[in-house]
Amino acid sequence: MAFVGNGTPELEADEDIFEDALETISGPFRTEMAASKPQLASLDTKQASGQQRSSKVSRSPATKMDLKYGLEECEVALKLFLNNKFKDALELLQPWAKENMYHALGYSTIVVLQAIMTFEQQDIQNGISAMRDALQTCQKYRKKNTVVESFSSLISRGSLEQMTEEEMHAEICYAECLLQKAALTFVQDENMINFIKGGLKIRTSYNIYKECLSILHILQKNKVEQQFFHEFEGGVKLGIGAFNLMLSLLPARIIRLLEFIGFSGNRELGLQQLHEGASGRSIRSPLCCLTLLSFHTYISLILGTGEVNVVEAESLLAPFLQQFPNGSLMLFYHARIELLKGNVEEAQEVFRKCISVQEEWKQFHHLCYWELMWINIFLQNWMKAYYYSDLLFKESKWSKATAAYLKAAILSMLPEEELEETKENVVTLFRQVESLKQRIAGKSIPTEKFAVRKSRRYSASLPAPVKLVLPALEMMYIWNGFPTISKREDLSENLLLTVEKAEATLQNQNCSDYLMDDECLLKLLKGCCLKNLHRPLQAELCFNHVIQSEKLLKFDHYLVPFTLFELAYLYKTQGEMDKAFKTLETARNNYKDYSMESRLHFRIQAALQLWKKPSSH
Repeated sequence: MAFVGNGTPELEADEDIFEDALETISGPFRTEMAASKPQLASLDTKQASGQQRSSKVSRSPATKMDLKYGLEECEVALKLFLNNKFKDALELLQPWAKENMYHALGYSTIVVLQAIMTFEQQDIQNGISAMRDALQTCQKYRKKNTVVESFSSLISRGSLEQMTEEEMHAEICYAECLLQKAALTFVQDENMINFIKGGLKIRTSYNIYKECLSILHILQKNKVEQQFFHEFEGGVKLGIGAFNLMLSLLPARIIRLLEFIGFSGNRELGLQQLHEGASGRSIRSPLCCLTLLSFHTYISLILGTGEVNVVEAESLLAPFLQQFPNGSLMLFYHARIELLKGNVEEAQEVFRKCISVQEEWKQFHHLCYWELMWINIFLQNWMKAYYYSDLLFKESKWSKATAAYLKAAILSMLPEEELEETKENVVTLFRQVESLKQRIAGKSIPTEKFAVRKSRRYSASLPAPVKLVLPALEMMYIWNGFPTISKREDLSENLLLTVEKAEATLQNQNCSDYLMDDECLLKLLKGCCLKNLHRPLQAELCFNHVIQSEKLLKFDHYLVPFTLFELAYLYKTQGEMDKAFKTLETARNNYKDYSMESRLHFRIQAALQLWKKPSSH
């Protein structure tokens, strides 16, 4: 566990940390959290994976919808969901959603997922309404004066005996509903009050999970027998594991602030709890697996160093693929793993299959469009990358500003004759970016702020736009794409050629205010290519050029701290750990108020954790 630090962090300087975490988790991959919230069925369930049953078939008029039947029906609904039968899953759960806690949780979760995928205000309102009903349903089953509500931190044997098994499950379901309600509260509108309300819901959920963990320990210590003990245990391990894992990702100064109000995060504990939950036999076991998959295949890349445990991800996914070979979520993770292994072409095919297997939720396709866009950027197939960026720009509402910027950035990479074929106006697109940015709790999203800043070179107030240099590759760097292509020497070589060509072109251009910034950007990109190609001395020369040019930069001040991170990684690969940690500390402590600052702090925290250097306070 981390320890409470002395002093009060500067709240304004830390706001982007929360925003970037929210954006990354709920951005182009929003469904990874939301889709996994429905209570997932155990892999050894009694029903066959393809089996469907409607509420009319499954229930007799005398059926009592108690805890047992609630768990069984959620098991069936989950199988429907994972087999792309979204509507059938809703129809199964909806009739009892106001009567049974697990029906309420499952039904509202699917409605919330739909809201997060469409990002339509009406769908968000529907999700909030459904989750409000779910909380009320769970509340019916909760003990009236719970330990959490009475602010007691001690659970005695006597108070445990007064809680029924049903009441224990109600606490877990209530905590999960609170988390989802908080997620929707964050994106409901720009009101800071909603941001605070969401934070309070998360804190309440966290406290409930901690109390449930205490209950679990007492049950185990006293060997109390319960019919559905393994289900309660699975819920506790999922909640404690996910909270600890996610909190451990946060930079040190944010952890200190959170500890002051009662939060703490331990990565080892989080991973252990999730692994134990995944190996159990509860309906939440697969959800523990999916949480780990999300961490290994996505979060470790975007908010980490790019060092991904692909072997573990494959072993986690294998039983899912066997049971749900055409499930969109399973295919998506399968494609992600293939991509991280360097099997770019295979990943492309699986993403296309993921699109073809279902039409019920079109928004699910946007996940695949996003990935296919990046794959074609890696391959430098600019027309195909443009095709997918255009689909995202027209259809997705996740982040219009980011989509517009990416589309314009990709078009900037096209030869003049191919650009003319698209009939697109790049300058107009760049000028649109600022008007499209969104706000969460009154604050702009970090990648949108980055896109807006870069687009100002095309402002209508300027005499003539100074074209951005390799903007698509710069965004690829921001999204940490270089570790992905490091498995493919041919792709790194081709990118190096593109960067060197841009260097030659820049040298022949007229001097501008952006010249040094553009030169340093190209050196950073070139250094990353050389690092991938195992040419460390040349890579170090490129990185040092950027660092030594610090005082000459006028706009892209983010380049120096990010370059220091790349240099630290280079030292680490060469076994120079002391130099690596010293360079990380320099990047973390000596720079502030630059673009994408929070994302770099996430990566530094991940490096300190992964490379086994305690974070200093």
